[in-house]
Amino acid sequence: MALDLQVLNKFKKDPAELKSNVLIRYICKELFSYFVVSFLFLFVVFFANQILLIGESLLSKRAPFKDVAMVMIYSLPMLISQSIPFATLIGFLMCLGRMMSDNEILIMRASGFGYRYIFLPVLTLGIIISLFTFFTNDYLTPLSKIKYNKLMTKIAQSTPTIVLEPNSVKSIGRSMVVIGDVEGSNVSDVIFFNSEENGTESIIIAGESKLTDSKQDGVLLQLDMSDALMLSVKTSNRRNYDVLNSENILMNIFDTTFTGGTIRSPSELTSSDLRKEINRMKESSGDSKRLNTWKMEYYKKFAIPFIVICFSVLAFAVAFLFGKNNGLTMGLLIGVIISVFYWAIQISGQLLVVHVQMNSFWCIWLPDIILGTAGLVLSLVHVLK
Repeated sequence: MALDLQVLNKFKKDPAELKSNVLIRYICKELFSYFVVSFLFLFVVFFANQILLIGESLLSKRAPFKDVAMVMIYSLPMLISQSIPFATLIGFLMCLGRMMSDNEILIMRASGFGYRYIFLPVLTLGIIISLFTFFTNDYLTPLSKIKYNKLMTKIAQSTPTIVLEPNSVKSIGRSMVVIGDVEGSNVSDVIFFNSEENGTESIIIAGESKLTDSKQDGVLLQLDMSDALMLSVKTSNRRNYDVLNSENILMNIFDTTFTGGTIRSPSELTSSDLRKEINRMKESSGDSKRLNTWKMEYYKKFAIPFIVICFSVLAFAVAFLFGKNNGLTMGLLIGVIISVFYWAIQISGQLLVVHVQMNSFWCIWLPDIILGTAGLVLSLVHVLK
């Protein structure tokens, strides 16, 4: 939508009225429109990927359609919080780039309005979107994650093949499992490779096995293995080992091996509850690796919403640098490049925390610091003109 020149001329003699009414409303409307379009596009891409990865996998194993649909619904808050930051960056860049190439920015400046009047609605809308992202990430996502895990446990109990896929190698807890054919609840040729924290390694080989429901709390399924052979050895002394042969071995498969954690996992807690749990860990002087991982999840609660503000400021600066020609296309292209850059640093930082145990604060906040500083410096150059 082009800026109405008659409206500008109408208020040309009263810049204050234009600033507080027409100009700010127009810029906010344009920014929000492009943000919505970008968000819907990215959300559909992420949602389609979720359907392909999870929905198709569950439906192919004959999980109830109603339950699969609810799984998709419970995934929405997480997908929304993932889409919003990138939609803000790309949408704002495309909007401001289009206004730049259409000379709307030039008209505004010729009418007596500096870049600071354009920066104000950009920053304000960025802060509002950031607050909504924090609410989604801190409240809706943990709530949906709890319901998601409960429903996935229910699906796994009704459809055992989801846990043990035929002709596959699967990680279950601390074990690696080689699975043969699966027909209904019958499983053939099962091999477990298990490693315990006390340094004991074991291999369990079984012929025909059967999956059965369990009434015990915390136990998802039970695997009744026939003609089982077990080899157990201490890693500290591999010359000594134990060999056990049994007609039947009953193995419990706990629900935590399928849902990915207990009900007190970081993804199921708000920032306030997560902070309390971290303080409790510090007082108990527990596992430093686990503490660092939980700190990472805590910092993500704030770093992801804050990057929305950083992206807003960065979009303001970059659009005016590269938007003079084909601003809409350049905004899309640059937005995608910056989004990939941010995503790569963010994922790399999380991997460094989990596997290398680097400081979680710097690994999570570094992308925000880099992009936020770049956006702030470049924006100040324009605002101070």
